[in-house]
Amino acid sequence: MDTHVVVVEPVLVQEQGDESTMNHLSPKAGDTNLPKFPVCGISEALKLDSSRQYTHPGKGLQFSFLGSARVFRAPEEQKRVEEAENVKVNLLLAKLTADAECDRAEKELTEMKEQEKRRKDRIFIFEQELLLLNQEKTELKKEIEKLKEDLEEHSSKDNLVAEMQLKFTHLEEVRDDGADVDMNTRGVFGAATEIPFRLNQNQALLTFEDKEVAQRLTKMGKHCVKLDNRTANVTVKPFELDRGFQFELHVTVSGKKISVSEIPELPIPKDWVRDKLELHFYKAKQAAGGGEIEDVTYNKGSGTAVITFLKPGASNKFVGCTKYPFYAEGRMFNLSVSPHFDFHLRKFQLYHRVSEKTILLKGIPEVEEDDETVQDMIEIHFQKPSNGGGEIEKIQYISRGAAYVCFEEDAESATS
Repeated sequence: MDTHVVVVEPVLVQEQGDESTMNHLSPKAGDTNLPKFPVCGISEALKLDSSRQYTHPGKGLQFSFLGSARVFRAPEEQKRVEEAENVKVNLLLAKLTADAECDRAEKELTEMKEQEKRRKDRIFIFEQELLLLNQEKTELKKEIEKLKEDLEEHSSKDNLVAEMQLKFTHLEEVRDDGADVDMNTRGVFGAATEIPFRLNQNQALLTFEDKEVAQRLTKMGKHCVKLDNRTANVTVKPFELDRGFQFELHVTVSGKKISVSEIPELPIPKDWVRDKLELHFYKAKQAAGGGEIEDVTYNKGSGTAVITFLKPGASNKFVGCTKYPFYAEGRMFNLSVSPHFDFHLRKFQLYHRVSEKTILLKGIPEVEEDDETVQDMIEIHFQKPSNGGGEIEKIQYISRGAAYVCFEEDAESATS
C-alpha cells in the first residue's frame, strides 16, 4: 500500500479527492492511538499533536501531522486544486471586469441622466422664451392692428383735407444780353396753386362748355329736376374757389459750378478729401471737361460738394454726365454729378377765384337709385336748352360723405 504524506498548515484544509474518503476521516471504535478530534478540523489536530501520523483504515491513505506550514498533496489532487484555483482566478477576473463594466455603465447612466436633465432645462428655457415671444407677437399684432386703424383714420382725414398742388402756367426764356460773364442759363416758371373744392353730401358740380349757360342757370337760382318718380327742387350757386396763391420761380443754372453727391466717407481728414476732389476735377480737363478750380465746398456729413471752376462755361461739359469715376484710397467710386441750380421766388400773390363755367347744385334729395343713375338724370336735365341748359363737359355728384374735386379749366376761366 502506498503511503501519502500530508503536511497540514495551521488552517482548515479540505483535501480534494474521494468525497467519501475525505468526509469519513473520523476515528473508529478501538482506534486508541488516534487523537480525539474531528477530521474536518485538521488544523485543530495540528494544535493538539503536530507530530502524529494517521492511517485511515481501509482507505489506503496515511496522514502525518507535522509542524510545517505547507501541504503536500497527491499529484491528482494537486492538479484538481490548481484547476480549481484557475477557475477561482478566472471568476475573480470576470468579477472584476463585470464590476468595472458596472461602474462604467453606472457612470454612463449618471451622465445620461445629467444630459437628460440639462436637455429638459434647455427645453424649459426655450419654452419660456417661446412663450415670451408669442406674447410679444400677440402684443405686436394688437399694436399693428391699432396702427392700421389709426392709419385708416388719418387717411380718411387726409382725404378730407385739400391738397395743395402746383401747376406751372408758363415758361419765359431769358435772353443773353452779354452781361453774364459766367455763362449761366436762366429760366422763369409761372406757378399757381390748384385748390380743391370740398363737395359735400347731396351736392353736384357741373362744368359747361359755354360760360353763358353757367351764368344763366346761376341767375335762375331754383330748378325743378325729375329724379325717378319724384320732382326735386335744387338750388344753383356760383362755384367759388378758396383763397390760393401764384408766383414766379426764377431758376439759374450755373456755368461755373457743379454739384457732386454720393461722396464716400473715407478714413482721412476732411481737408484731404477736399484736396482730392479739387485735384480730381482739375485733371478731368484732359478727359471730358473740368479745368482749374476756383473753390471746393465739401460737406462731409451729407457727402456732397460744390465745385466752382475758374473758367466760365466749364461746368457745361458735365451736363448729361450723371456718374463720374473718383479714385481714392486704392479704390474707385462713382460720384453723382449734376448742374448747380439757384432758385429765387418772385411775384408771390394771393387770389380768390369764382368759376365762370362751373355751377354748384345743392339740395339734391336722397333716392333709391345709385350715384351713377342720379348723375345721369341730373346731366340730362341740365343739357336740355328748354331747361336753360347746354352742353356739359364734366359732372361730379356725391350722395354720401364728402370729397375734394379740382377742375383744371376753372383756373383758366376763373376771375380774380
